[in-house]
Amino acid sequence: MRRIETRFAELARARRAALVTFVMAGDPDLETSLAILKALPAAGADVIELGMPFTDPMADGPAIQAAGLRALHAGTTLAKTLALAADFRAHDRTTPLVLMGYYNPIYVHGVRQFLAEAKKAGVDGVIVVDLPPEEDSELCIPAREAGLAFIRLATPTTDAARLPAVLAHTSGFLYYVSITGITGAGAPDVAKVTAAVARLKQHTDLPVAVGFGVKNAASAAAIASIADGVVVGSALVEAIRKSLDEAGRPTPGSVAAVTGLVRELAAGVHAAARGFARTGQSA
Repeated sequence: MRRIETRFAELARARRAALVTFVMAGDPDLETSLAILKALPAAGADVIELGMPFTDPMADGPAIQAAGLRALHAGTTLAKTLALAADFRAHDRTTPLVLMGYYNPIYVHGVRQFLAEAKKAGVDGVIVVDLPPEEDSELCIPAREAGLAFIRLATPTTDAARLPAVLAHTSGFLYYVSITGITGAGAPDVAKVTAAVARLKQHTDLPVAVGFGVKNAASAAAIASIADGVVVGSALVEAIRKSLDEAGRPTPGSVAAVTGLVRELAAGVHAAARGFARTGQSA
């Protein structure tokens, strides 16, 4: 959890937003997945979300669903995802790493075992999209007791009556879903997101990272000018898909396809920081 807090504090002092990148563990295979993970920080990723493949990812659109299926077909399990995280952490001691996915694989693995292994692997936090606040005793509170951040999602439909429950045990950062629907389904309305972030900031001191629908440097810059973090996932897993050969296998350009896009996104985020310095607008 400390790595997450430290990274957002560093970026706040630098007066810029974090670039939060999502990739699926084991996509398109474990070896290439690890190579991509290791390359992300140097390309400009400030925080990494690592997807835990699951057969029924109800909040995800076609791109991330396909990434999960590729990973499952490559033999990726939760145990192998945790091993992947440990391999990354042995290479990188400072970049925050968050596991993101659904509760079923964690439940089957065993909550206490999962938390102990995640902590040992150097994971900093978890995002579990299908556990509401009413079920905090299942994973959220045990995760925090184990020293892992439990990062909650807020959405355009999270109203004033619901928000206190969403924020009650959230830690690390708050993930604001900029559109109503599944990942990759549309583009965020910057004016609406601006108002939503301002409202959330009235109720929490946590950094607010905005995701869903950010696809390129321009959209990353727009969100970076109003939020503490910009989350990009579907565009990155699509870059992986497009780099594969006709048999769905990685090519020599697969890692570069992801890191090239991350560099473009990072340039947009950094441009928003330069705009902050010129205009005084909050990043």
